[in-house]
Amino acid sequence: MNRITTALLAALEAILVVAIGIGVAMVPLTILWAAHFKLSVEWFVFWRAAADIWLLGNGVDLTVQLGHDAAASLGLAGADAPFLISVVPLGFTILSVLMGVHTGRRAAETPHRWTGVGVAVATYAILAALVTLSAMSETVQPNQLQGLLLPTLIYSAGVLIGAELGRRKTAVAAAGLDRVSRGIRSSYQRIPQNVRTLIEGALRGGTAAAAGVLVVSGVAVAVLIAVNYATIIGLYEAVQAGVFGGATITLAQLALIPNLVIWASAWFVGPGIAMGVGTSVSPIGTIVGTLPGLPLFGLLPQGTPAYGFLGLLVPVLIGFVFGVVTQQWLDRPGVPERTTLEQVLTGLGIGLVSGALLGLLAWSSAGAIGPGRLVEVGPNPLLVGALAAAEIGVAAALGLLAGRVRLPSVRRAKR
Repeated sequence: MNRITTALLAALEAILVVAIGIGVAMVPLTILWAAHFKLSVEWFVFWRAAADIWLLGNGVDLTVQLGHDAAASLGLAGADAPFLISVVPLGFTILSVLMGVHTGRRAAETPHRWTGVGVAVATYAILAALVTLSAMSETVQPNQLQGLLLPTLIYSAGVLIGAELGRRKTAVAAAGLDRVSRGIRSSYQRIPQNVRTLIEGALRGGTAAAAGVLVVSGVAVAVLIAVNYATIIGLYEAVQAGVFGGATITLAQLALIPNLVIWASAWFVGPGIAMGVGTSVSPIGTIVGTLPGLPLFGLLPQGTPAYGFLGLLVPVLIGFVFGVVTQQWLDRPGVPERTTLEQVLTGLGIGLVSGALLGLLAWSSAGAIGPGRLVEVGPNPLLVGALAAAEIGVAAALGLLAGRVRLPSVRRAKR
């Protein structure tokens, strides 16, 4: 494949990624325009709505100025003044990253990897700029600087990850590394082996522990949806959006499922989430006022859970388990024996890595979702990160120390 063909295919793939991302919102809105509004409203209103949703899903803040009647119907203080919407529906973000990974892999399969990466990112940047400019209206105004930068940065991250994964697949071990990669590997190899062992254990164990908390959180969200199904359906009926309006709301809620999983992890860690200024949803109790009109919020727990404090054991148990697993992984041929201090430091490193990851995810899932007290929705990232680091770190250190224990029968079998 020559350079021009690689560039053309990369540009086409970037166009398809933008089209799919906007199409996810555009298709149901167009059906709503045809079926409910009988084509009586200008179609570009729905285009701008789809563009706004796509931009919001890629981290762009929206400033909303409602008319007098619409603001009065919300019944919230400050609805008649411009307000910010900054809660990112992470489903769109994940879609952009995953499709960027696919683009990067495809580019890495050609002899002109960086040409494909550069053209794909440049094409995506141009399209993101055009979408940002076309989405401007009197009612909703996306942040133009964020619109020019953030969607492209998110897609670029996926492209670079995919390009690196594809390069590793096609390269021949160390001999296939480029100059930068060889330099990084050479510098890393010069670090003392015991320090490298500590770093590798912390990174592997911390990432696995954070993933474990998210898996448990995902299961908890699924269970809550099943248990509160009747409440959610009742809220759908109260909205009275009709068939097509209900389908549109459902798609919007699907994009928020990753946010709910992260919020559930914040609940397990301890700080919980806010659903408005002065509200709290945590293991020690739930205090909320009027919620945004999304039926999916019907799964939020009410009152004080009888055994809510047991949820705090989830990150502790996960930290301990992955501490033991990390110890078993490190206890392999070629790895020198570690001191007790090094074991403890590795466990604390696992806590720091998992806390940083969960804190970053909490930050990405929180923001403003409306006027008045709805300017504060989601978890506090600093609290989530700090408590997760402490809970998982201490438990992982204990798990690493426990993993060193060998029963007499096991020792004799080894001999």
